[in-house]
Amino acid sequence: MNVRRSAVAVLAAIAVAGVGAVPAVAAGPSPSASTPDGLYGSGDPQYDGVWRQSLALLAQHTVKVTPAAEAVEWLTSQQCADGAFPAFRPDPAKACDAKTVTDTNSTAAAVQALAALGGHGDVVKGAVGWLRGVQNKDGGWGYNAGGPSDANSTSVVIGALAAAGTDPGSVVKGGKKPTDALLTFALPCGTATKDAGAFAFQPDKGKLVANPDATAAAVLGALGKGLVAEAGKATGNADGCGAKTPAQGAAHGAGYLTRALAKDGHLTSALAGADPQPDYGNTADAVVALAAQGGADKAAKPLAWLEQNSAAWAKQSGPAAYAQLILAAHATGTDPRHFGDADLVTQLNATGPAPQEKKAQEKPQEKKDEGSGFGVWWFVGVCLVFGIGIGFLLSGRNKKSPRP
Repeated sequence: MNVRRSAVAVLAAIAVAGVGAVPAVAAGPSPSASTPDGLYGSGDPQYDGVWRQSLALLAQHTVKVTPAAEAVEWLTSQQCADGAFPAFRPDPAKACDAKTVTDTNSTAAAVQALAALGGHGDVVKGAVGWLRGVQNKDGGWGYNAGGPSDANSTSVVIGALAAAGTDPGSVVKGGKKPTDALLTFALPCGTATKDAGAFAFQPDKGKLVANPDATAAAVLGALGKGLVAEAGKATGNADGCGAKTPAQGAAHGAGYLTRALAKDGHLTSALAGADPQPDYGNTADAVVALAAQGGADKAAKPLAWLEQNSAAWAKQSGPAAYAQLILAAHATGTDPRHFGDADLVTQLNATGPAPQEKKAQEKPQEKKDEGSGFGVWWFVGVCLVFGIGIGFLLSGRNKKSPRP
């Protein structure tokens, strides 16, 4: 769910299974004017084009902003004939071939965005069909079709299925449901206390290593929720370990995130040999996960930290970063137009084509009144005159009628 997700996952798929925390990948500075081709942001879209476009459209939808038609068309044009989406397709007019690398994360994010916007049933149906077709026998999904399942990919596909109106629990492969795969990434009891309840991205040399990003994703996946989530009510023991049910997994994962955020209010990441740095994207994801699992108050501390510290990061990282912050605000019931000192909605809108303007809806009678110059009182007057005429007519008839 991080702005870095697509780039990271591509590298993970090419390199080795089992990836721990990695540094954020900046999407580049936001353009000052609308992007002509409909793509949000000015950074190289090779690894995150579909992902950031989908997040931008989702974020706009949550704040009731109607995206520009060309922005939506850009996203739909990225789909291949088999229903899958690549991270970026430079020439949509050219048919996808064996060299076109499609992936579950881009496809699932596009499904969530287009399902939310509505009116793209065929695109959504094709994408969901492809996702179902590449489900692994353990019930989960890897980044690329046929790749080992991981917590992040499985979770974002669960969100896509739910957004498309498909019960994730009904999507079974080898007798396994998506949450069956998801729970295999939950760290078992007996691990270090600080890591209790966490999820791993994938097994690393046979061992599960706590991963905050994977945990935030898994909490939403276990709840059956997607990238857009509202505040929920806490269920289960947040201090537990060794989850046996999705509800337990979500509760335990939220407990791990709460402990990880307790000291500074933010998560951290670091390159080898470098000092730990605040991880803004993962912190935003953690806010959504905590709010969805336990209510907005559970995410108050990291949300406040983001309001005070995320402006420079969002400006540097671009549309997906603004979208993540808007989704964090949405999950906690916070106004994204007054996020600290920032108007996240205006900032996001500025990174792509100008949104469609909403036209005021007038009531038919009011519009008729204003356009005709007459209206209700004219009608009343006509009726009154007509009534008077009828009265005179009846009066005359009565006078002419012979008395019995």
